[in-house]
Amino acid sequence: MADTSPSPRSSTPSTIPQKRPLGIDDEQHVPAVPSPLNPDFAGSRARKPAPAREQREKKESLKKREAKGVESVRGGTPDSQAPSRKPKKGTEQSSNIPSLLRYKLPPPNSTDFDPPKAPILVPTLHKANRQFFEASEHVFNRKGFRYTHCIADPAFTFTQYHRGSETEPFTPRFDYEDASSHIFFDNHARSITTEKGFRMARANIGAREGRWYWECKILSGVKPAVHDGNPVTTGDSGGHVRLGFSRREATLDTPVGFDAYSYGLRDVAGQKVHMSRPKDFMPAGEQICEGDVIGLEINLPSLTLHRKVVEGSYNKAVDVSDDVEPHGAEGADIIRDRLPIRYKAHLYFEQFEYQSCKELEELMNPSPVIAATSTSTTAAPNPNHSLVALRTLPFSCIKVYKNGQYMGAPFTDLLAFLPPASKPLHQVGARDGLDDGMLGYFPSVSVFRGGAAEVNFGPNFWYPPPDFIGSSEDVDMLGEPSIKNVTRSGTSTSLKKLRSLFERYTEQIAEDVMYDIIDEVDLWAQDGGQTETQKGASNSAPTILGPVDPAAPGLEVAMANAGVKVEAGQPGEIKEIIQEEE
Repeated sequence: MADTSPSPRSSTPSTIPQKRPLGIDDEQHVPAVPSPLNPDFAGSRARKPAPAREQREKKESLKKREAKGVESVRGGTPDSQAPSRKPKKGTEQSSNIPSLLRYKLPPPNSTDFDPPKAPILVPTLHKANRQFFEASEHVFNRKGFRYTHCIADPAFTFTQYHRGSETEPFTPRFDYEDASSHIFFDNHARSITTEKGFRMARANIGAREGRWYWECKILSGVKPAVHDGNPVTTGDSGGHVRLGFSRREATLDTPVGFDAYSYGLRDVAGQKVHMSRPKDFMPAGEQICEGDVIGLEINLPSLTLHRKVVEGSYNKAVDVSDDVEPHGAEGADIIRDRLPIRYKAHLYFEQFEYQSCKELEELMNPSPVIAATSTSTTAAPNPNHSLVALRTLPFSCIKVYKNGQYMGAPFTDLLAFLPPASKPLHQVGARDGLDDGMLGYFPSVSVFRGGAAEVNFGPNFWYPPPDFIGSSEDVDMLGEPSIKNVTRSGTSTSLKKLRSLFERYTEQIAEDVMYDIIDEVDLWAQDGGQTETQKGASNSAPTILGPVDPAAPGLEVAMANAGVKVEAGQPGEIKEIIQEEE
């Protein structure tokens, strides 16, 4: 019988099966990473790198574009592939030039075209053989705001029919608005007194560059006496007087020299005072008594060198002198953000006032904690200080004369005042880094409990300094200016010449008129040279603009976009302020 038992199964195949060739459909399942099992597909299935992603263009916010004056602020997204228009020559940096804020206002009243009126003078007291008055019915500079007179003018359509103006008396004098409310004036506003503690009054003229001189006579103060032919003082006092120069940041309810923004002289012992630190200056036995005439001369470098200091480009090795060329057609930008307001029967421009900064407050009252951790605040003020507020002006000084005799220079290297050394109060609508043309050092006098003083800004001084040459020599016999004798403002010769502040008053009025015209032309050009009936929103500058229509819509939106707080009340209505007596 045949053996039918199955043969034993082999554990290994007789032949190794070959790999099946992969088709096109199978290639989709081939791993991208090669391995020993599929070496043939290492290169064919390698993963290709992802295409580079285009860099996305960063777009600025709407508020920033409006602030820069970009065309078509609310237009579509700019096309990066579209050919860009080449700007015209001279306009590449036009978007970086600051411009005025513009406000929507109603048409002026008929009374707004009348010349501004001087304050009402109320007789208050009689002292030093003259009558003193209390000035009322006017506004005071306080609470971070500055006020200057304005008037409606139909020729200034693009500045909303308003321009600057002056009140009587039309002469260099104390400024009614820039004085403490407790100061009493004579009828010419050249003499002041008070019954309170130290109160200050500033002049209506300021020095920005060059050499300027003025005088101050003590009408009531420390009483002089004579003993053995030598002047001595008694214990009796008719009050006290301090005099000097101050910046706009200096507080009016303090004496001159109280803070870092003013430089003053004491009548007692003739000491110099800065940051409330009296130091000996006049010789022993010298004082400032009744009847003395104190002459003050201030020397300031050119605005060109001043800007080098505040911009950080001043080099002592290069700028060894202050010889400058005459100013050309181009000058620094003067930006005056101001809004017409009413106070009783008067019309004023209101603008943000420059305020004290923490750097100078720390310089006056240093903190031990900050001084131990910071080296920038402990360094003495100098032209290249790391903090702009602590930079000083080379070639600057204040000289003092007593009854025509030169006493010396109590102050040198005065602190710089051009922005950003001076800044407005941080609040909505205030902009840093802008010069309104009225920054500088102002003649200032402070009086204490019956002290009285009279100022003389020239040109006929009581005791002219030795190198002073009156303005009469610049005029020939026929009354026409002599070409060879005329000295242009801004030249090296005019900056070195000692001049009376009476001349500065005339220059300041001319500058104010020029700035008003420039503002009008600038706003007219921003509107494309249109007439007032075609005037609309401008896209070349931050604006709060609209037609002169009190009921025109969109005021709140425009003001909010410009970063200005909207006041309660009817749109376009001129605000009226109320100041309470102190």
